[in-house]
Amino acid sequence: MGAGPGDPGLLTCRGAELIASADVIVSDALVNSSLLSMAPADAEIIFAGKRSKYHTIPQNELNQLLVDRAVSGKKVIRLKGGDPFIFGRGGEEAESLATSGVPFEIVPGVSSISAVPAYAGIPVTHRDHCSSISVITGHEQSDNDDSTIDWSYLAQEPGTKIILMGVERLRLITDTLLENGLKSTTPAALIRWGTTGQHQTLVGELSNIAQKAEQINFRSPAVIIFGSVVKLRKDLNWFEVRPLSGQRVIVTRAITQSNKLKLLLNKQGAEVIEIPTIRLVEPDDKEPLKDVLLGLGSYQWLVFTSVNGVERFFSYFFKGFDDLRDLGGCRIAAVGSATASRLKAMHLKVDLMPIEYTAKGIAKAFEESEEFSIENENVALLRAQVANPDLPKALESIGAIVDDVPVYKNVPETEDRLGNVTRLSEEGAEWIIFSSSSAVENFDSRFDLIRTCNKLKIKIASIGPQTTKALVEIGVRPEVEAKVHADSGLVDALCAFVKDS
Repeated sequence: MGAGPGDPGLLTCRGAELIASADVIVSDALVNSSLLSMAPADAEIIFAGKRSKYHTIPQNELNQLLVDRAVSGKKVIRLKGGDPFIFGRGGEEAESLATSGVPFEIVPGVSSISAVPAYAGIPVTHRDHCSSISVITGHEQSDNDDSTIDWSYLAQEPGTKIILMGVERLRLITDTLLENGLKSTTPAALIRWGTTGQHQTLVGELSNIAQKAEQINFRSPAVIIFGSVVKLRKDLNWFEVRPLSGQRVIVTRAITQSNKLKLLLNKQGAEVIEIPTIRLVEPDDKEPLKDVLLGLGSYQWLVFTSVNGVERFFSYFFKGFDDLRDLGGCRIAAVGSATASRLKAMHLKVDLMPIEYTAKGIAKAFEESEEFSIENENVALLRAQVANPDLPKALESIGAIVDDVPVYKNVPETEDRLGNVTRLSEEGAEWIIFSSSSAVENFDSRFDLIRTCNKLKIKIASIGPQTTKALVEIGVRPEVEAKVHADSGLVDALCAFVKDS
């Protein structure tokens, strides 16, 4: 299966369907780890880790691994960057499956040949420039007498020239093209980590592009383009001008809860790396929850403080009831726009939502409401097992009778299924985003947040005051705190900070 060039949004629909049902995924190094988060929680993930000079698993062993897993009855996905049949070993691996009698399917992927230039604002063909392209691999030495590449023909051919995997031989390639007659003024572009948040483009001419690359230590993986179409980038560059372009962002939220935030960050150009610090499990004691479900008619208010609380409560609710009307006549309060949206998606009316998403803000919203009063009313506060004690106190201070009911428990996530912990330590990041106090505490316990930030020069963004309070308590002051305490507000605040920096 082709994983595409890097942007997870370029995965095919068929690819997404198969990943979601995989038993085993064998992934190359350049595959975006966000795609792996789509796999079932119990799927086995194996990193083949291929790069030009380093293979974690030798090819013959990799071929046998695919056969063995398939023969054992597993549905196996061999996930390769770009398209599996273009300058990869997809054909060889498929041959080994065919020889072993293993049935297989080929799922093409979006190739970097066209996608990476498009994200740099360079159309590989254009009616006013050229109507053909030539694509070669740069792995083959261009001065090799046994070369299968006709460099003389390539230099004379008028179309766009695209070279993959050639950055390490760039000077040799440009010298060979010059020697074979390609004009020194031919526009050239190098595009590194194309379509991802680390996308970087270097533009020059055939005569100087190698020198420019050496001066800034421009490294692979990159696509090389020679041709007049490079000049169109001046007007067509769209991807690199987005607010968070070039920003790698670590998201610490539980994998099952991070999709909306990831999409918002991706839309603004960020590269998102997931290092979940939290996993959601059942509360230690479910008796209070059972009591609430059995006595729903005795409550005047249900208060939800998170999307997790909504989803977990109703997962239990529908195990015992078939009809939403069994909620009775209780009113509903939601803390945060995301929480309210989740309730509304279930066709439930949100009667009260505070402007300020804090304990004081919630109490103030009830106090100032002309329509509602919770004095002497029974309130079920449905939230995490370990949560801020200020909220029930604030509600009780205005006369409410509060049952603080755990519907889930946050536990520290200690696994690295996606391989992103290693990636962070090797490649670093610009930002770590925290959207809860527990995420702060768990990340700090596992990685030592201060040491990590100092070592990798990482900045911190917080979703709101409670999360900021947890950061300050361990000695970290966030550079960004969202004014609107929701995913959209956090991304807006991050964009504003980067713009003004």
